[in-house]
Amino acid sequence: MIVLKAPQEQLLGALQAVSGIVERRHTLPILANVLLRKNGDDIELTTSDLEIQVRTHAQLGGDAGTFATTVGARKLIDILRTLPADQLVSLSASQNKLALQGGKSRFTLQTLPAEDFPLVQEASDYGPAFSVPQKTLRDLIDQVHFAMAVHDIRYYLNGILFVAEGKKLTLVATDGHRLALAQATLETEIPKQEVILPRKTVLELMRLLKDGKEDAAIEMSFAGNQAKFAFSGMEFVTKLVEGKFPDYNRVIPKNHRNSVTLGRAPLLASLQRAAIMTSDKFKGVRVNIEPGLLRIASSNAEQEEAKEELEIDYNGDAIEIGFNVTYLMDALANMDQDMVKVELQDANASALITVPERDDFKYVVMPMRI
Repeated sequence: MIVLKAPQEQLLGALQAVSGIVERRHTLPILANVLLRKNGDDIELTTSDLEIQVRTHAQLGGDAGTFATTVGARKLIDILRTLPADQLVSLSASQNKLALQGGKSRFTLQTLPAEDFPLVQEASDYGPAFSVPQKTLRDLIDQVHFAMAVHDIRYYLNGILFVAEGKKLTLVATDGHRLALAQATLETEIPKQEVILPRKTVLELMRLLKDGKEDAAIEMSFAGNQAKFAFSGMEFVTKLVEGKFPDYNRVIPKNHRNSVTLGRAPLLASLQRAAIMTSDKFKGVRVNIEPGLLRIASSNAEQEEAKEELEIDYNGDAIEIGFNVTYLMDALANMDQDMVKVELQDANASALITVPERDDFKYVVMPMRI
């Protein structure tokens, strides 16, 4: 049976869309496979790692009828990548194998039975679904993802908190040293729903939304232990991180006495230059702020040093404060606004970075001793 017959780029595109979560080595060999379920012209492609499941549909021709099997996802992608984009490729099934043919190239691939593929059991208690433009969600994730913890023992920090309430969608990430918060407005009011998406899910969503159509919407719905996203013909189901996320409102400083508004790009460039003279283990920079002037200094064990100066419009207190330079650069590099506002209290209090005249982005970074 000819399972499908389509141009290489069409089949490769559908496979790449679902294969981001597939690990090459797995304790369960079938999880390295993609589940192909054919119904007439329509083929459903599904991958899973037991916690995340991605599914898409494609019209890829072939013989009429129904058929289902699983085949190595990465191997299939690797083969297709080496074939020309306009090449017509076909997949034919016989016994426990799939034959892939493109031009004068022919490959025989081992399969595993479709009924053995472990699908994620979908929750039955999803809350009300709501939609935002794909670009909006992509921008929100871009503004906070870098503050997620990596392999933290406080497992609830290894992801992003999604809070949907009323007409607001809020995303928050923190690793205990810094916190990023971004908000967007929803079209409809919904009751409060709060979930923590795991780090792997966030990174996969970023990958899938990277080429998202500007005006296309993404529909989200949350359950007790699961979240579901539907967009661009794809369905994405993921387990959630269980646990209580810290009260982020308590972390965000209020009423800081001193604030300065300055250009984001010049500040980022100065920090990047100063970062060159920090050591790999110790990423500290000293920031001195005084009326009219902001100074950044760094040094390392070899007694090398860097000094930067920026003229600023500032009439507040003179403050000397230390920061992990990476934390400052992460926030500035993932913003696209021309100006940023930095609010400070003293050398021991967290700094607050925001966008002037807007309250939909907040970044808090703790000082470090230098």
